[in-house]
Amino acid sequence: MFQLKWIWKNLGKRKGLWVLGLFLSAVTSMMMMINPKLSQMMIDEVITPQKPDLLPWFLGAMLLTQLVRLLLRYGMNMSLECSSQHLIKNVRRRLYHVIENEDTRFFGSYTTGDLMTRMTGDLELIRHTTAWISFVVVDTVVLLTATLLYFFTVDALFTLVMLVVAPCIAVVSLLFSKKIQPIFVEVRERLSKLNTNAQENIAGNRVVRAFAREEFEKERFEEKNAAFRDINLKASLTWLKFQPFIDFLSQSLTIIVVVVGGLFLIGGRLTAGDLLAFSTLVWALANPLKNLGMLLNDIQRFFVSCSKIIEIYYAKPSIADQKRAVKREGRMQGAVEFSHVSLHLDQKEVLQDVSFRASPGSTIGIMGPTGSGKTSIANLITRLYDPSSGQVLVDGRDTREWTLASLRTSIGMATQEVFLFSDTIAGNIRHGAPELSDREVRQFAALAQADGFIKAMPEGYETLVGERGVGLSGGQKQRIALARALAVKPPILILDDTTSAVDMETEKAIQANLKDLPFPCTKIIIAQRVSSVRNAQRIYVLQEGCITEQGTHEELMQMRGYYYSIWALQNNIETEKEASAYGAQPV
Repeated sequence: MFQLKWIWKNLGKRKGLWVLGLFLSAVTSMMMMINPKLSQMMIDEVITPQKPDLLPWFLGAMLLTQLVRLLLRYGMNMSLECSSQHLIKNVRRRLYHVIENEDTRFFGSYTTGDLMTRMTGDLELIRHTTAWISFVVVDTVVLLTATLLYFFTVDALFTLVMLVVAPCIAVVSLLFSKKIQPIFVEVRERLSKLNTNAQENIAGNRVVRAFAREEFEKERFEEKNAAFRDINLKASLTWLKFQPFIDFLSQSLTIIVVVVGGLFLIGGRLTAGDLLAFSTLVWALANPLKNLGMLLNDIQRFFVSCSKIIEIYYAKPSIADQKRAVKREGRMQGAVEFSHVSLHLDQKEVLQDVSFRASPGSTIGIMGPTGSGKTSIANLITRLYDPSSGQVLVDGRDTREWTLASLRTSIGMATQEVFLFSDTIAGNIRHGAPELSDREVRQFAALAQADGFIKAMPEGYETLVGERGVGLSGGQKQRIALARALAVKPPILILDDTTSAVDMETEKAIQANLKDLPFPCTKIIIAQRVSSVRNAQRIYVLQEGCITEQGTHEELMQMRGYYYSIWALQNNIETEKEASAYGAQPV
């Protein structure tokens, strides 16, 4: 019942059209009774008493009835199809909005393949149910009811004899329904796994080829493919086990009509017209009973798919605008402060009592080994996560007190792992600022040291790139991502290992450009290279989620801690004498 209310809600302005379609279905089903009744009357009142003058009238009425019914059926199909397509458009829009607004934890819980299965196959099954199964249910119920009422008006005893098989068919159908429901749940799960496997291999095709794992991945896909085939076969075989019983019981109605109807005709209980009406409409009882199993089959699939869609439809992001969230007025100044921030993810402590401050327009650097929590700091500033304790403040206000749009549009972020959209290079740079002119696009590309290689490409800034940036090196993709981050002229710029794939000379040029940006900007540079952060006004070293060192480059060199060891390693320094040659003061 909840699923029907949900469908009714999402039909929106097409509710009336859907109701009209079901109403026409009911009307055209009841019209099925007219021609058998006319046939009965024609036999008893025209043919048997031999009154041929009335025959054209009966034939004309039967032809007109069939023509009107076909026209109404056309209207019914159009109404149900249009309303179901509108329903799916509304649901798909809602699902997309939900997914777009979800947080990082959500995407950690659902695979891309699973989400795509819900957005395609499950939605199509809901459309099919709304447009077709709903019509079949109404058609079956109305036709069955009208036929029984008509039969009872002709001969109640004959009708009761025909209904002897109905309880048997009902029991078989119920048994089938209980048996098939868990199988369809498994069908849906294995389809999701199959799609996930295919999606991952398409996205990671370079890695597969680089390690020559094509045959292994083919075998892994074949396992998923075979598992999906097996569960579908199981579903089909389950239906085939029940189908002969349902077919036999439904077809036995024809035998009952011939035998019992013949005896009643001989005994004078029925007229020839009555027997013809029963013979003509026996399918109206047999077909609904015969198709009951298949109908339950489709309904069970609908409930499984509907539950998957509704799960996403009503999903609430754990990170959302608070009721009293403040919308930014004008441009932010760019002050960032962490006040005793701790972060726990999946019962693991990622950050512990982290505190630091970046003044507007300043540059701070963050270094640390892999897994120390550097990227988590960037995610907290952009509010992809909320701290478990403490506060993250932007312009003196807790990030939870800003609207997400106000906060995130004030932050430009470029990461080591670059995602490029299926668009031109210019389109990718304009992603956050679509109003940029061609001159401004080139300006920001030049700041990211990307203008040179872009102009050297056959179509320049109009060169199309895919989501994986086929044809571009890692460093080129990073520079395009940096240009994209700069293009929004953010008050806060976060660079998370953004230049890890570029050469030292290019990195030096980028750093020089970042010092003199054409807009005020607080820069937070997360890096593994000392050269990336050495000019920052304050450098923080993270280890195991805690700040263990902080200061300027010179101060950290004096501490002879983690920062110094990384500097020495990257400069191939092994002795104090060699360090002195580089200007490092001995302890």
